[in-house]
Amino acid sequence: MLKIRGLKKKFKNFQALNGLDMDVEEGALYGFIGPNGAGKTTAIRIITGLLDADEGTVEIAGRDAFLYREQVKESFGYVPDEFGMYDNLKVSEYMEFFASCYGFSGLVGRKRCQEFLEQVKLSDKADFFVDSLSRGMKQRLCLARAMIHDPGLLVLDEPTSGMDPRARLEFKELLRELCAEGKTILISSHILSELSQMCTDIGIIDSGRIVLSGSMSEILQKVNDSNPLRIQVCEGEERALSLLAEEKNVRTVSVSGREIVVGFHGRKEEEARLLKMLIEAGVQVSGFYRDQGDLESLFMEMTNQEREKVVLSSEE
Repeated sequence: MLKIRGLKKKFKNFQALNGLDMDVEEGALYGFIGPNGAGKTTAIRIITGLLDADEGTVEIAGRDAFLYREQVKESFGYVPDEFGMYDNLKVSEYMEFFASCYGFSGLVGRKRCQEFLEQVKLSDKADFFVDSLSRGMKQRLCLARAMIHDPGLLVLDEPTSGMDPRARLEFKELLRELCAEGKTILISSHILSELSQMCTDIGIIDSGRIVLSGSMSEILQKVNDSNPLRIQVCEGEERALSLLAEEKNVRTVSVSGREIVVGFHGRKEEEARLLKMLIEAGVQVSGFYRDQGDLESLFMEMTNQEREKVVLSSEE
């Protein structure tokens, strides 16, 4: 659905994007993660045609977004981080105005607006003025507006910033529903816990380049591999240490009391094989587990950022 190659953008002496490559497959809910200043918003503004790139290409639904800018606008909907609202309009009037911009007017336009307001759970607010809505409601209204022409791709730039916990939860559920219906969603954020709970794919950007990307299962496997394996032994410790020293997936071994801490780079199947080998060798194993995965530590490792520079868990 979205393919980016060699994207570069420089503002005076600051290189905002430095050869960005990124792929968002059709039907994905893609989390675009990075610290402030990493290039997320710059990339999104180039994708949506609000900013020109210095170098590189962007394809949306198989079309060159730079050569066919007007045509690709039909393929995506955009929810910016700071959206403009017509506060003196009612919610229904706001939706009908944008529907008319895409050629939907009269009964067809009103019906279409009603359908999308129902989808974002704002149909009961149709006669309310926009400025009377909460921030979470305004974000859902902005999402409904972005979907008015039924695009295949939705691009959201930090959409839950400033929302209260309940509003964020409702918004996440809405995005999951849209993804299940076949929408492709690109959502940027610097809140790791938020995206890890709902995304199918993740891309981490730092200094204008993707430093890690893949499906959530692949990313979590990398997290898992980076955490130690803890083996608690009742008897046969020396035998266990000898076997571990010969194991190809073992990187480090240390002993703490009756517990052996192993730097083990392998999948679940290989962990199971290791446990079976120890038991068959007569080692009495009373505990065998990985430390819990931590996306935050992986993020810090990949971006080399100081902790205070980015919100990694939540805004609560």
